[in-house]
Amino acid sequence: MLNQCLRQVEVTTAAEGFTDLTAGLNREIAASGMDLGVATLVCQHTSCSLTINENADPRVLHDLAAYLRALVPAEGFRSLSGEGARRAYAHADEGPDDMPAHIRTALTATSLQLSFQRGRLVLGIWQAVYLWEHRGRSHRRRLSLHLIGA
Repeated sequence: MLNQCLRQVEVTTAAEGFTDLTAGLNREIAASGMDLGVATLVCQHTSCSLTINENADPRVLHDLAAYLRALVPAEGFRSLSGEGARRAYAHADEGPDDMPAHIRTALTATSLQLSFQRGRLVLGIWQAVYLWEHRGRSHRRRLSLHLIGA
């Protein structure tokens, strides 16, 4: 028989960068009493995202962040050709990192679907689940964790 539960997970980020969610998600799955199933994780914000990535070498996360900052600079953007003047973002209501954070979120993922078995996420040995904060300061982030399993 399948069971399901819906939980709110709250995470405080340090600032721009990655917060490893893996251990906390495994605790939530274990607490559900389910052994086998699917976890759907949804980030309820428009300026951070979710990723599954390398957990062994921190340079991977550093390079990912540097690449996305280069792709979506805080100072504004040029045409895709790289020519012409840089154009400032029109939306900057919450500061200069506001609109770049929204664009970075749109280019990444705000939800993940993950299998679990024996009460733990099924991940590769070098994988972890991260919340990727795109804003420059600490934020309290809410995630929805929907578990379906037996």
